Amino acid sequence: NMKVVLGAPTGRAAKRMSESTGREAKTIHRLLEMGVNDDGKSYYKRGENEPLEADVIIIDEASMIDVMLMNSLLKAIKLGTRLIIVGDVDQLPSVGAGNVLKDLIESNFIKVVRLRDIFRQGQESLIVVNAHKINNGEMPVLNRRDGDFFFENKEDVNEILRTIIDLINRRLPNYNKKWDNFRDIQILTPTRKVVLGVLNLNNQLQEVLNPKAKHKKEKELKEVIFREGDKVMQTKNNYSLKWVRINGDGDNEGVGVFNGDMGYIESINDEEKNITVIFDDERRVVYDYVYLDELELAYAITIHKSQGSEFKVIITPAFMGSPFLMNKNLLYTAITRAKELVVVVGLPKALQYMVTNTRSVERYSSLKNRILDITDSEVLSE
Repeated sequence: NMKVVLGAPTGRAAKRMSESTGREAKTIHRLLEMGVNDDGKSYYKRGENEPLEADVIIIDEASMIDVMLMNSLLKAIKLGTRLIIVGDVDQLPSVGAGNVLKDLIESNFIKVVRLRDIFRQGQESLIVVNAHKINNGEMPVLNRRDGDFFFENKEDVNEILRTIIDLINRRLPNYNKKWDNFRDIQILTPTRKVVLGVLNLNNQLQEVLNPKAKHKKEKELKEVIFREGDKVMQTKNNYSLKWVRINGDGDNEGVGVFNGDMGYIESINDEEKNITVIFDDERRVVYDYVYLDELELAYAITIHKSQGSEFKVIITPAFMGSPFLMNKNLLYTAITRAKELVVVVGLPKALQYMVTNTRSVERYSSLKNRILDITDSEVLSE
């Protein structure tokens, strides 16, 4: 029997991989058994001296992996183990340095198989059609009213904001009673700080979806108010936070909460100075107030943070912004997160700008050239 190990760069991507395969998948950090030493520095237990025990390693969402993490992973793979890397090179490159997946493909050193058919939605899906169009630098189809991709033309940012709030609070839950506006409908936005950025959207949506009430306790942190019932996201990897699973499905307890994990606030205890969060995979985590800066409201999240995730319904605003941000990869990544419906609200000219802007693709790295140098070296000729 071959031992197959599954991994992904984020907790949500690993969770999705587990759901799709019926097998356990871990974050790459957990595969490498990351730990923290006494002076607070992180390290990987798995490496050249203690490689991973596996015949085959399959890594998903590889476009999110930066140079440093890929280097650590490759060092921990022993000779004879097969590595299968799966990813969408047309999505956003990693937040960290490099463009690893693109460089590996363009080196022509490793065998590449391209999967061109999308099975997440039907072939006639406008999500699929428009994803291909955007990828080819073409404008998506915006005038159909009977499919799974809708465009609402709004000129003013405040009008866009009002429309988004109405969509998630009233129109979409009424359109399909099966859609829960907490779990199933997600707002994705390119940026954090403008009117249509994460911070303002979350403040506005919190007041509509989880308004202040006498029976709901609150905790204020800087400019954010956390309230019982709020939808929240973990924003960095924390390998020491303990969790307990509340339904007994899988491991009953463990440590580690990861960047991108989403859930809701179950309770706030001011006497104990902690907040309890239930994550999507039924893990209960108690956060001492000192860790609250690792949480943020998640009614709206950035498109970057959505990588590795999928949602039934995506709402995304289209507005003019920085050319370094408003690009083809960003738009493509946003709409391919949706399983059932996409609603884009905003300006057609903003969509046109994003579709034709390829600026984020141009990330310069010497990895491809170094791989090509290695193929000519004595190492591979022996």
